[in-house]
Amino acid sequence: MNAALDSVLRHPGIWRGDQCAQGGEEALPTGFAELDEVLPGGGWPRGALTEILCAREGIGELRLLLPALSRASAQSGWLAWVAPPHVPYAPALAVAGVDLKHLLVAQPRTAADAWWTAEQALRSGACSAVLAWLRAPDERRMRRLQLAAETGRTWGVLFRTAAAAQERSPAALRLRLEATAGGLAVHIVKRRGGQVSKPVVVNLHPAHGVRRARPAAPQLSVVPLQRESALG
Repeated sequence: MNAALDSVLRHPGIWRGDQCAQGGEEALPTGFAELDEVLPGGGWPRGALTEILCAREGIGELRLLLPALSRASAQSGWLAWVAPPHVPYAPALAVAGVDLKHLLVAQPRTAADAWWTAEQALRSGACSAVLAWLRAPDERRMRRLQLAAETGRTWGVLFRTAAAAQERSPAALRLRLEATAGGLAVHIVKRRGGQVSKPVVVNLHPAHGVRRARPAAPQLSVVPLQRESALG
């Protein structure tokens, strides 16, 4: 391989088909060994957008993220939640090991403001993770989120309905979740490195991969945000 080509292939924006097998992606372990085994780099991709697709909310999608959120909150960046459908339950997050001092909850006033907020949080480099629940998604808006995550080297998570699995998406990782008696069946709709034919069944027992901490009267601040203009 000549020097010029080798230089191009080393660029962080270039993805190679053998990265999944070799662990070439920067990733945050999920806390579930069975899931890490099938994810490129062995975990949630940093510097990329992950889509979580659910038929309905509350089936365990947040519990699936808790071990990684606990690890991420031990770092210096913020954990930004943009337009969550409910105020996060602080005691449960604290018990799961999430450092609430690093948690930022933003409730933008309009859908356009929410997209703008998520994009800026991903791009800033100040966040370890950005979780977003956004209305009226389209490919252009989602591509901006993916590019923002790459720029900020941030783990981005976008929650959407299961029906969106049939749509095209620039997200690096797309998972469709299905509730089971033992936890969650994780269907990998898209990943870098090829398809996975069978779902991964994840046990969501609270003791699984979660560091416990004693919640001391935890409090959350919800920030209402508004911009002068819609996302361009």
